[in-house]
Amino acid sequence: MTETRWELSGQYFETCNCDFLCPCPESNLQAQPTRGKCIAAMAFNIESGRFEDVSLDGFAFVVVFSTPGPMAEGGWTLGVIVDEMANEAQRQALGSIASGNEGGAPGRFALATEHFQGIEYLPISFQASGMERSLKIGSSVDQAISGVAGLKRPDEPIYLENLAHPASDRLALAKATRSHIHAFGIDWDDDSGLTNGHFAPFDWQGP
Repeated sequence: MTETRWELSGQYFETCNCDFLCPCPESNLQAQPTRGKCIAAMAFNIESGRFEDVSLDGFAFVVVFSTPGPMAEGGWTLGVIVDEMANEAQRQALGSIASGNEGGAPGRFALATEHFQGIEYLPISFQASGMERSLKIGSSVDQAISGVAGLKRPDEPIYLENLAHPASDRLALAKATRSHIHAFGIDWDDDSGLTNGHFAPFDWQGP
């Protein structure tokens, strides 16, 4: 049996510019975004990871992208931000995985991307507590979400399941309490509390 070349697991969350509830997951990425195009930042905080013999434990990366229409139609503009605390070997591994070049679940990013804007190395602050998630990367990304509580178990979020999402096939519903994205020529600002978010554990393996 061939050993996997890489593996990552940890916590993911995102904000996007769609009004809550974003139609993309339930339409298998076929729906028109509510504001015509999609702008999103998907954050991944690695709890355990490796690329061959390079440890990736404890690092984070963020995939920032925009689409001109429905996500499944491609044409994405995409860039990657990697934790600047990573050394050169770790930077190379994380950048290659996050951009989709190493296949696995994030390989979908590479398939959909028409304009790859490169990789930046910046300090990333990732926070998670209960149903709250937040992320700060200087002036590039500042976002936070709050999970949408279920009625029967108000300490747990409502979930969507059986999805074709690259992070997980089961996503918690959330609203973005703030979403500020200014990276790779992609710009979005919102503090309304009415736009979309998701969060989930992620567990990826590469070929």
